[in-house]
Amino acid sequence: MSDQLRGRTGIWILPLLLLLVSVPMEKAAAQTGIGASFETRDISPENGFGLRIEQGILNMVPLVDLKLRGHFSYFSEENSFDFGGGTVTTEMDSYDFGLAATGGVPLGLISPYAGMGIGSESFKAVEQGTQNGEFDEDYFYWNVFTGVQLTTLPMLKPFVEYRFVRHFEDDQFYSNQNSRWAFGVTLEF
Repeated sequence: MSDQLRGRTGIWILPLLLLLVSVPMEKAAAQTGIGASFETRDISPENGFGLRIEQGILNMVPLVDLKLRGHFSYFSEENSFDFGGGTVTTEMDSYDFGLAATGGVPLGLISPYAGMGIGSESFKAVEQGTQNGEFDEDYFYWNVFTGVQLTTLPMLKPFVEYRFVRHFEDDQFYSNQNSRWAFGVTLEF
C-alpha cells in the first residue's frame, strides 16, 4: 500500500473514531417490577410460591439492567403415614425473605440475569399422632441465582430462575443448603 493511500485512510479513521466515541450508548431500561412465581426445591417442604419487588438502579450503566430485589417465598407440605397402630401427620411450613442485587443484559427476546443476596428463613414442623411435637428454627442465608426473562410482551415478562441457598449456620436437623427453581411472571412498569 502506498504512503499516499495510508495517509488518506488515516484521515478517514480519525473522524470515524471520533464519531463512534461521541455517539451515546443506549442504556438498558431499568424499571420497577412486581412478580409472582411457583417454586420447587430439593428439601421438604418442596413446593410453594414466591413474590418479588424489583427496582432499577444505576440507569447510567450502558447495556446492563441493574436492579435491587426484595423477595418472599412460602413453602408448605403435609405428610401422613401409619406408624405403630396410629396415623402420624407432620405439617411443615417455611417462610423466607431477602434482598438481592441483580444484573441482566437484554438480548432481543430474552434477557439473561444473575445476582446474589442475603435473607432469613423460618422453618416450622408440627407432628400430630403417636408423639406430638413441634420443631421451629430461624436461619440466615446467602444465595446466588441465575435466570432468563422473556421480553416478548411490553409489560408482562415470564421468567425461569435457578437459586442456590446456603445457611450461614449448620444444623443437624435441617439441611443447611438447598436449590430451587422458580417459574413465574413479572409485571414491569
